[in-house]
Amino acid sequence: MSLAHGAREKPRIKSGRLVLKIIILAPDCGIMAGRRKTTETSDFGVSRREGHDSSKFYSRKLYDNNGKDGTSSSGVENAVPPEYVDKVLCKSSEKMTELPDSCVHLAVTSPPYNVGKTYDQDLTLAEYRQLLKTVFSEVFRVLVTGGRVCVNVANLGRKPYIPLHSYVIADMLDIGFLMRGEIIWNKGSSAGASTAWGSWQSAANPALRDTHEYILVFSKGSFSRAAMGRYNTISKEEFLSYTKSVWEFPAESANKVGHPAPFPIELPYRCIQLYTFWGDFVLDPFCGVGSTCVAAIRTGRHFLGYETKQEYVGSALRRISKEDMT
Repeated sequence: MSLAHGAREKPRIKSGRLVLKIIILAPDCGIMAGRRKTTETSDFGVSRREGHDSSKFYSRKLYDNNGKDGTSSSGVENAVPPEYVDKVLCKSSEKMTELPDSCVHLAVTSPPYNVGKTYDQDLTLAEYRQLLKTVFSEVFRVLVTGGRVCVNVANLGRKPYIPLHSYVIADMLDIGFLMRGEIIWNKGSSAGASTAWGSWQSAANPALRDTHEYILVFSKGSFSRAAMGRYNTISKEEFLSYTKSVWEFPAESANKVGHPAPFPIELPYRCIQLYTFWGDFVLDPFCGVGSTCVAAIRTGRHFLGYETKQEYVGSALRRISKEDMT
């Protein structure tokens, strides 16, 4: 029996084998011909989003000239030359001349923070931003239309606090990327027992102790990518977890992998599972010891990494070799 407009079905009542259906009229309940009415943007939002029509929200002046998705995702995809497939190159990613335009599906990286680590240069903030902008302009070139970038970054200092993630966002938008969102990586207890709390139990000058980093997510040209026969490898449980904007997993031990600021394999693994299809090509322009490359192997993707320090290239190749043998 189909439901009349404005009716809702009360839960079934069982009596022996007899199941009774009681239909109670309820004006404006949002059901028509047995189907749930779609929602749209309202003054106070809605608790469910199935069939949600957001056109009312995106037509507001807030979104005028604000990076709207205006490009088809069916752009040309070029192949990476075979000699650079599943490799780590010891060179700067400021000029990725080995790669043609539109050949990479995802870039996952954590840039050097310019804070005095062994691999850092001592750059001014303007010089540092220009370095990242140069590299990410190249990333933009080699990404396919609809390709994604995930940038892991932490804010710096206290006197004053440097909101590095906000500078990266501004520069990425200036390059032409569309921002998809940001993920808070809550490192929890693995962030260390820092005592840099400023004035102890005093309002004189207390300081916040960071236990989180950011993963900034962008697209090139289009928010969507056509599957074109490719298939996903993400599980239902992973999808439900990874689409939340707060991720919780421990940091990586610097001593364990031989790098002063490594990110754990879990970070690129989640990005790869969420934003790519099986067999896609993943790039890390600041490869370090190869965590992104290892995650790509484990998920059935191809990779290319760029790293300027031969020591770290060697460590990355050893980690990759161990994965290939398993």
